[in-house]
Amino acid sequence: MAKAEKKEGNSIIETIKTVVYALLIAGVFRTLFFQPFWIPSGSMKETLLIGDFLFVNKMAYGYSYASCPSIKIQRLGIDLDAQKLCGVFDGDNGRFWAGEPDRGDVVVFRHPTNGTDYIKRLVGLPGDKVQVTNGIISLNGVPVPQVPVGNFTEKKAPQGPHQLSPRCANGPVGAGGVCEKERYQETFPEGNTHVVLNTFNQPGSPDNTKVFAVPEGHYFFMGDNRDNSNDSRVSQLSRGVGFVPYENLIGRADRIMFSSAGRSMLFVWTWRGDRFFKAVD
Repeated sequence: MAKAEKKEGNSIIETIKTVVYALLIAGVFRTLFFQPFWIPSGSMKETLLIGDFLFVNKMAYGYSYASCPSIKIQRLGIDLDAQKLCGVFDGDNGRFWAGEPDRGDVVVFRHPTNGTDYIKRLVGLPGDKVQVTNGIISLNGVPVPQVPVGNFTEKKAPQGPHQLSPRCANGPVGAGGVCEKERYQETFPEGNTHVVLNTFNQPGSPDNTKVFAVPEGHYFFMGDNRDNSNDSRVSQLSRGVGFVPYENLIGRADRIMFSSAGRSMLFVWTWRGDRFFKAVD
């Protein structure tokens, strides 16, 4: 009887060890190499859709305190923020094994004030002057070309776990109707292109801004869905993103692994068949 109890006790200990080792390995992998990211909003349409699941390449720009994962499990009362875990490395706006991001990269970064992970396109580099006029970006006084490329269409219906309803450029659209946005191909000075969406142009909206002078060691980000993006055009004082410090970059989004059009990525019957291993342009 004693031997059986001892064997059972050893089995439990070995199981606990296995779980702990697995969690440690997963933690190291997530901290150093790739971090999973599920797109919760439509700010990067059509490049990224609500429900896209991707891995963020954390080796692209090196490592900082923001490279530490935030672990939040509300049901278990666990709330470990990257600042709490690795805050000792914060403060100098530097990185280990640092790499410089390129204009046009789709980047996951830590919000400078609230610590939330955001994903946007890098538009302004340190020293740049950025302005948006009638939806057109100017970099250092030179407009960034946009060419019309038809319309982006989607169903007017709640999307994703937050059941967000898309905005439409073709006027009021009833539930289940076809929602349209204008599509433009935008070309940065370096020659790389991507698609952006437009819903409306209004004075005083983020489609018309002041000139932003990007400080050294900081970056300026915008969403591809220009009229539905809380980004660097909105200052941190107004609960926006503002300029993002270099140390707040987490990694580059390179490829979508799969995509779910439903409320959960576990609903495999809602997966989009055309987005498996799709490159992020």
